[in-house]
Amino acid sequence: MPSVTYRYFVHDEPTQTDQQPAKALPPAADTRQRWQWAMAPGVDFSAPAAVNEFAKAGKWLWFLPLRALDAGWRLIKTAVEGGQLGPGAKVATLGSDFDGDPTRRPVIIYTANHHDKEDVQRVLNALRALGVRDALAYKTDEATARGEYGDGTSIYTSPAGTTKIIRRERQTRPAAQRPRETHIRPAAGTG
Repeated sequence: MPSVTYRYFVHDEPTQTDQQPAKALPPAADTRQRWQWAMAPGVDFSAPAAVNEFAKAGKWLWFLPLRALDAGWRLIKTAVEGGQLGPGAKVATLGSDFDGDPTRRPVIIYTANHHDKEDVQRVLNALRALGVRDALAYKTDEATARGEYGDGTSIYTSPAGTTKIIRRERQTRPAAQRPRETHIRPAAGTG
């Protein structure tokens, strides 16, 4: 029996298969997978080095109604793959178990390090230049790893149509917590 090496992830990370699906459906029609991913040139979140390289990652959250999801995702995917945004992005598909408003799904645009305020601002500026006008929230991957979701979990917001970043004060009530799930995936090339 061949040995299989497994990697552990706190939340869904893309595998090589996720990054290059054979025949991708638009996210608003995709019920086969929870997330669709886009990677910047030279980036592979499934590589072993990515665990350390993106340990301080953060993300801009853009919530779109299902009717606008496919067009919004095409815009972000093209920009990420063209190297205009951060290292990657993902979109929740119709097949996701998204706990929020069932008529909306998040498009998540990553930055490599949430402590790098210049890069956080650069990615926001690029999103606005692409035509993203909605209010946005920025959250750390550390908060996601702790199971924090919902209001009060973002560290920044950007009002609709602006490039202004507003630092949020932590709310006194604890953020909604989900049970921490560990997803086990075969490491690339070992399955």
